[in-house]
Amino acid sequence: MDIKAAYELWLDSANEDEDLINELKGITGNDEEIYERFYTELKFGTAGLRGVIGAGTNRMNIYTVRRATQGLANFLNKKYKNASVAISYDSRIKADLFAKEAARVLAANGVKAYLSTELQPTPVVSFAVRELKTQAGIMVTASHNPAKYNGYKCYGSDGCQMTDVNANAVFQEIESVDYFNGDIKLVDFEEGIKSGLIEWISDDLYETYLDNVQAQSVNPDICKGSGLKVVYTPLNGAGNKLVRKILDRIGVEDVVIVPEQEKPDGNFTTCPYPNPEIKEALDLGLKLSEKEQPDLLLATDPDSDRVGIAVKVEGGYRLMTGNETGIMLMNYILSSRKQNGTLPENPVAVKTIVTSKLVEKVCEKYGCELKNVLTGFKYIGEQILLLEQKHEENRYVFGFEESYGYLAGTYVRDKDAVVASMLICEMAAYYRTKGKSLNDVMNELYEEFGYYINKTEAFEFEGASGMQKMANIMTSLRESHPTEIAGFKVTNASDYLNSVSKDLVAGTQETIDLPKSNVLAYALEGGRAAIVRPSGTEPKIKVYITAVGKTEDDAKAIADNMTKSVVSTLGIE
Repeated sequence: MDIKAAYELWLDSANEDEDLINELKGITGNDEEIYERFYTELKFGTAGLRGVIGAGTNRMNIYTVRRATQGLANFLNKKYKNASVAISYDSRIKADLFAKEAARVLAANGVKAYLSTELQPTPVVSFAVRELKTQAGIMVTASHNPAKYNGYKCYGSDGCQMTDVNANAVFQEIESVDYFNGDIKLVDFEEGIKSGLIEWISDDLYETYLDNVQAQSVNPDICKGSGLKVVYTPLNGAGNKLVRKILDRIGVEDVVIVPEQEKPDGNFTTCPYPNPEIKEALDLGLKLSEKEQPDLLLATDPDSDRVGIAVKVEGGYRLMTGNETGIMLMNYILSSRKQNGTLPENPVAVKTIVTSKLVEKVCEKYGCELKNVLTGFKYIGEQILLLEQKHEENRYVFGFEESYGYLAGTYVRDKDAVVASMLICEMAAYYRTKGKSLNDVMNELYEEFGYYINKTEAFEFEGASGMQKMANIMTSLRESHPTEIAGFKVTNASDYLNSVSKDLVAGTQETIDLPKSNVLAYALEGGRAAIVRPSGTEPKIKVYITAVGKTEDDAKAIADNMTKSVVSTLGIE
């Protein structure tokens, strides 16, 4: 790619967005800034597009969105007759604009676009695809990334994130589309509405979605009169309306909203990293909790597919990890459904390979089959589809990943913070009636099954040089794996990209029966583990540590030492 020529073309042709025009003019003569915007194109994968908002082929803007949508339209028109797509967006900067631009392109290509009238949680798009029987879905979101990012996530006809095969096919179509030579078809938005090729999604759909969420309740009346008090923050995102509606439906009467984070705001001025995994994002919620003294603090990310919590303890509030919340929910759902007689025969739960091994102990206790899948909720959704194809979808009881994503029920095929928020509050109310806090519950599970400490560290690598450094680290580690970590012998080394798992004790190896993925996993003596993988959506390498100890302090010390050892091995201290 001739970077200078690409820049000049955009400077001459990208004339519909004042922000882009000013940005392009502002970097004239700055070779480094031009390079960052044009050295590559945003790649369309199973997570769709994601990038910094701005001008250029390596940025999120109306032109990259239009091009991606033209590729999607070409793919759909080759595969289906009278195809349709459900579209929504969250509170991200320009998200509503990008959603409308996508609808314009689809309509111009004869593909009907169902567009939400306002921002909605990501799981609503998954639901809309299934409810409206569309062939695809588009969600304009960058999830929990900083404010400078936006993204474009695609769903297949089953409501699950687009598969590798279809994503690759769409990507091939996108590559054949030029930004400015007339390849991209557009219709005037109002004309699209008049023609019926763009249609607003009815509010009835959202109520039907909430009906399906509420149907996942395990103890439907437990919240009524329980006295449960909740502080909730949508982190200036899309969860505000539907999370509050579902809590009202199940009888959680005392809900206090963090006022600075109630309304949609893509600048996220109160939390630069609007991610409930990060303590700083919950600072305002924790301060309000000190004043209001709720049983728990609830926080959903901007597109409301992840949820984080803090629970009341003596002297303050304890932030629960994604693993801990998932373990408690798994235990609550399985134990309550067994007690209520609603647990199916041969129940199935699903978790990702980087999620806590403690879940295995809980599932074993209740006779629940546990499936391990690659990182990414699409793989959990895929397991639901496989069950559905055998008419066994009712066996599915719960799925989750350590990064605060949870799903009960099969009405959607992606993580859902709305149903998770409902179940967390229901769980808290249930144990409250028994004189227990969620802190008590988690400590009891550790006492019963052992102290499993899970740590996740993420290391950022911005720009072109950063991406290369990430690739170099993974290549080096793949060529020479560690033999010990923090003094614990590595007993197994698994390379998910090459589908090989080596037993270093027996000297044997076997094939990994999962899709290829750039993941390296190391099993250590004593049930400990370390996993390294580049993020699929951010310029980061993530390290996952599982430490097991005789006591909590012992496990924490082991986790710290293991983390330091892995980081040193990677050379990214």
